[in-house]
Amino acid sequence: MAEETGKSFARRDRLLEIESQVQKWWSEGDVFRADSKDTPPKAGEKFFGNFPFPYMNGYLHLGHAFSVSKLEFSAAYHRLRGANVLLPFGFHCTGMPIKASADKLTREIAMFGNPPVFPDVKEEESGEQEANEGEGNQSQPGGKFKSKKSKAAAKSGGVKYQWEIMQSYGLSDVEIAKFTDPYKWLTFFPPLAVEDLKAFGLGCDWRRTFITTDINPYFDSFVRWQMRKLKEMGKIVKDLRYTIYSPLDGQPCADHDRASGEGVIPQEYILIKMEVVSPFPPKMSVLEGKKVYLAAATLRPETMYGQTNCWVLPDGKYGAFEINDTDVFILTRRAALNLAYQKLSRVPEKPTCLVELNGQDLIGLPLRSPFAFNDVIYTLPMLSVLTDKGTGIVTSVPSDSPDDYMALHDLRAKPAFRAKFGVKDEWVLPFEIIPIIHHPDFGDKSAETICIEKKIKSQNEREKLDEAKKIIYKGGFYEGTMIVGEFTGLKVQEAKSLIRNKLLELGLAVVYSEPEKKVMSRSGDECVVALTDQWYITYGEQEWREAAEECLAGMNLYSDETRHGFEHTLSWLNQWACSRNFGLGTRIPWDEQFLVESLSDSTLYMAYYTVVHMLQGGEMYGGDRSLVKPELLTDEVWDFVFVGGPYPKSSEIPSSLLNKMKQEFEYWYPFDLRVSGKDLLQNHLTFCIYNHAAIMPKRHWPGGFRCNGHMMLNSEKMSKSTGNFRTLREAIEEFSADATRFSLADAGDGMDDANFVFETANAAILRLTKEISWMEEVIKAESSLRNTPPTTYADRVFANEINLASHVTEKNYSEYMFREALKTGFYDLQAARDEYRLSCGSAGMNRDLLWRFMDVQTRLVAPICPHYAEYVWKVLLKKDGYVIKAGWPKTDSPDLTLKRANKYLQDSIVSMRKLLQKQVSGSKKGKTSTPIAQNKPTVGLIFVNEQYDGWKKECLKILQNKFDPATATFAPDQEILSELQKSEIGQSGNFKQIQKLCMPFLRFKKAEVKDVGVHALDLKLPFGEIEVLTENLELITRQLGLERLEVLSITDANAAARAGDHASVLKSNPPSPGEPTAIFFS
Repeated sequence: MAEETGKSFARRDRLLEIESQVQKWWSEGDVFRADSKDTPPKAGEKFFGNFPFPYMNGYLHLGHAFSVSKLEFSAAYHRLRGANVLLPFGFHCTGMPIKASADKLTREIAMFGNPPVFPDVKEEESGEQEANEGEGNQSQPGGKFKSKKSKAAAKSGGVKYQWEIMQSYGLSDVEIAKFTDPYKWLTFFPPLAVEDLKAFGLGCDWRRTFITTDINPYFDSFVRWQMRKLKEMGKIVKDLRYTIYSPLDGQPCADHDRASGEGVIPQEYILIKMEVVSPFPPKMSVLEGKKVYLAAATLRPETMYGQTNCWVLPDGKYGAFEINDTDVFILTRRAALNLAYQKLSRVPEKPTCLVELNGQDLIGLPLRSPFAFNDVIYTLPMLSVLTDKGTGIVTSVPSDSPDDYMALHDLRAKPAFRAKFGVKDEWVLPFEIIPIIHHPDFGDKSAETICIEKKIKSQNEREKLDEAKKIIYKGGFYEGTMIVGEFTGLKVQEAKSLIRNKLLELGLAVVYSEPEKKVMSRSGDECVVALTDQWYITYGEQEWREAAEECLAGMNLYSDETRHGFEHTLSWLNQWACSRNFGLGTRIPWDEQFLVESLSDSTLYMAYYTVVHMLQGGEMYGGDRSLVKPELLTDEVWDFVFVGGPYPKSSEIPSSLLNKMKQEFEYWYPFDLRVSGKDLLQNHLTFCIYNHAAIMPKRHWPGGFRCNGHMMLNSEKMSKSTGNFRTLREAIEEFSADATRFSLADAGDGMDDANFVFETANAAILRLTKEISWMEEVIKAESSLRNTPPTTYADRVFANEINLASHVTEKNYSEYMFREALKTGFYDLQAARDEYRLSCGSAGMNRDLLWRFMDVQTRLVAPICPHYAEYVWKVLLKKDGYVIKAGWPKTDSPDLTLKRANKYLQDSIVSMRKLLQKQVSGSKKGKTSTPIAQNKPTVGLIFVNEQYDGWKKECLKILQNKFDPATATFAPDQEILSELQKSEIGQSGNFKQIQKLCMPFLRFKKAEVKDVGVHALDLKLPFGEIEVLTENLELITRQLGLERLEVLSITDANAAARAGDHASVLKSNPPSPGEPTAIFFS
């Protein structure tokens, strides 16, 4: 196999040869070309599926291939069943990543030369270093990979130099230097992606490919029209807003511009200005004459009345930063940087530190804090203060914060702790808890009450404190009542905003925002929150949101989890910054200093796919202007084509072309399916819904989205840094396209992360090539096959299995359950073929049935392994046309009774074989050795009871009466027992004995109903057991290695006597419906 170094690659290479040949056939036949028809399509006659165009800053990888495969299998299924299928594919180049990568190369050349010579940093291998590198590098069980990073790599999160990344693509140093020009990326990677997708077998109409950005004037015109359309509707506004921002790039950093932190949004606090009372300590003497504040970030302004002190981290690093000409805030440098981008720094965007301080320098500072009942409070040490969240300054309210209560309790109760940090008694001991909020469950001192109740002894009991905090904060906010201050009597949730606004109005606090979690830009810097004046799309606006919700309600999302994800996103999504001043893309038409950001030019382009081939003529860059000049694509033209606008009479575009464009769009829209990874649910896919709801008429709103999880390789996260990574190109070279597709189908279908297993891909190579060899042998031996109408029991069963596979697999494909389709259309069907081969014995297999099997199996697997299927279709089966368009196989309805009968037969053979083996080898408890060969049984009797009778019959009737088919549940056991007691069997003797006899059977049958359905309660099977066994006596005899076998009905008066010395077996194990009893003897 491919992974077995030193072994033959002949099977893999044969698949690659087949794929190359088949792709030539497809190219010559132009089989994936999709054109509209003159009449509108009826339901099911057309299928338009698409995929979020991948970003072109590297090769496509297996993560892309996994999501693409869901679309490809869907489209291939619809094409197979006769639909007119459009699968287009474009490439995204808008935004930051390409420009950031090009700039990294420029910086690396400037720092290290051309070609660069990077510093050689030795790897740290000590256990201490590895232990400190975080959870991501902890040792894994089973000897899995554990990285050893250099110091530089550890600090950069494992990111390589960009030059090294380019070298990993096989590029020479001379070639890499050219990638300092961002437009080089646009000309290099998209054509390679097309090559890879063609090698993958993607059923794409490549006339409809394009790239984004203003390098493509046609798509650029489309995006400008879309943006103008939104602005005309009042859905794009300019506003001053908090947004995640990259200081290095000098612009907002949206989800697709981020190396980490996708989905993170600004978290707003207010900073309480806790004024330092002069005189200042010597280290702060430089601040005399200024107003100096410890700036404490809080989400709970309503608790300010209860302040008893302020907390700092003793060894934390702080600074005194100029906010304006008079005010100085003491906080962390990270917080100061955020403030500097929020117009709260004397020098905009550059925090000015007047003096650096540590937490110990601040302990003991007297403070006057807004709304505090204590005139002066003091700064005290707290060991759990975070300096990477908020400002590193925390105001303390022990009445309502379990953390504050326990930290203050520790200081008061432990003189040695106070002495350690130089804390004077008068800074702590005089300060009592001040009740400010009445909590319905925990009273006026809720923090103290819950800490006592939960027996929390120290500020170090993190889990208990986190749980207590969650309980107190939630209950206090929703049900708490203010008992002090101006807003006494108000509910906390009403008072909170009023107190916040008052603090701001009086100048006692300022608004502060920071990323809710760490965000790293693709340029490599940590992002801040900036207050920026820029263009926003008004997602979340009430009327628009209602239209988006209506659109969502009409879509097919294929899982409740996906629908809930969209509903949640629509509930919180708000204004979105749509402009950037750095990167690649389309200019904002009315404000050309800005570019349209990458998640805002990719929300409606599915419509562009329908007409792109008539504009760009198959040239992805829009360089061929022979069909239509891009400047002729006015807003009036786009309106006419896409939104039912009037005919643009002044247009120079021929009316025939304009009408053809409109017809093409009207035929294909709305798209039926968009497949995507679940990570795009919270932005791109929701934006797509919003934009369609705003611009398109309802009849053109999206038909469906199908979201999938991320891809793992061999049960581990796919990662370049660990080497657990494959590009699509590498996977095809290693396994072949069809074996790769096979493993992608087998990887999983839900929202959970899927798993591409190399072993599965290697097994697929073996399965596919062995199947080809088997078919070649069968065709070669055609004359030896039974060439009569299929009439035997084995023939009927095999024909039924083919019918069943066709019906069930069609259902699986239609529901986009591809792993199940692979199981039912390939694995199960092959198992049925193998069973048929075994069942036929000396009579041999039926020629027509085998040809039928090869035809049906080839069609069923064609969406997943199309090259293999096409080769079999044309070369082995010598069929006309293409299998990918051959139509779904026409089969009879499956006979489910025959299916059950065959399962009964196969299960009976298995159980009889086990019984015979046990009899031959002797009892496990016995001490005798294995009997010699001449004592092996040669004769068998199979005793059958086709209908329940006696007490079992009575029990089944009771269960039938006490089963509710609507809910698929039984009545309570007590009710069933009561019914049993009233029954004829229940009245016939000691009920306790009867109960002891019947209860195990009742429990067994109830459990069986859960497994197989209500027919488990039938008094007899829906087929004749004796008839099935008798018809297959030759098979059973052969399978058991007997000379003679006979089937007997236990109801026959003479049957039991035939058991002879084995009559005790019949007595201890009497036959029942579905459970025959076999006896063997010599």
